[in-house]
Amino acid sequence: MKGRFIDGLLSACAALALWQAVVWLTGVPSFILPGPADVLTALINNRALIAENAGTTIIEVLIGLVLGAAIGGATALHLMISPMARRLLLPLMVFSQAIPIFALAPILTLWLGYGIASKIAVTVLMIFFPVVSTFYDGLRRTDPGLLDLARTMGATPTSTLLRLRLPAALPAFGSGLRLAAVYAPIGAVVGEWVGASKGLGYLMLLANGRAKVDLMFAALFVLAAFTVLLHAVTSVAARRMASWSKETDESGSA
Repeated sequence: MKGRFIDGLLSACAALALWQAVVWLTGVPSFILPGPADVLTALINNRALIAENAGTTIIEVLIGLVLGAAIGGATALHLMISPMARRLLLPLMVFSQAIPIFALAPILTLWLGYGIASKIAVTVLMIFFPVVSTFYDGLRRTDPGLLDLARTMGATPTSTLLRLRLPAALPAFGSGLRLAAVYAPIGAVVGEWVGASKGLGYLMLLANGRAKVDLMFAALFVLAAFTVLLHAVTSVAARRMASWSKETDESGSA
């Protein structure tokens, strides 16, 4: 963990140095590409404004992530239990991925309004498919030997699902959560771009319209920092799920 943090810090420092070098060597105007120092100054001078809008986006992301993970997990379990659900829902899920979320966002805003509900809905739709697909795939890949043993011992389908398939699929569910942690902020910002009065996406549009590119970059970096933090937290949760699944398998084998 410490090594990864150091590597990430070094990569960030190298990227900032390269960015500053490009600004110095090309002489590009600050209203097109501000330097890191200009962005930091904008972040400090507008910290209250950025914090207020960041709070709205964070709430949208967290609620959408929890709802999307819960709905996606429940859907995957239902697909595993019901053959009828697999016949009806799987084609619809695949077809839904052919529709860009950018095209659905205006419709959801029209239906749900310009408040937080439409942004949460966009976020849920953004992360729903990754969670369902990874978790369902994990449920299907349970060790066949354990499934044969469960059938031999007369285990019911529900008991097999809860005691064998579910623990074995937790690492896959954790992988889905890691993907969701990256996609969820994208969904919230897309919803804010379509129509909002608060949020980092709204602030970026407002700053861009007023040619305050340094403020736009500052809001963007706050969003990126939050996304990295959210991904790190979900990665820790995913590793704990994997370790618990391994312990469950070892105790079951014993």
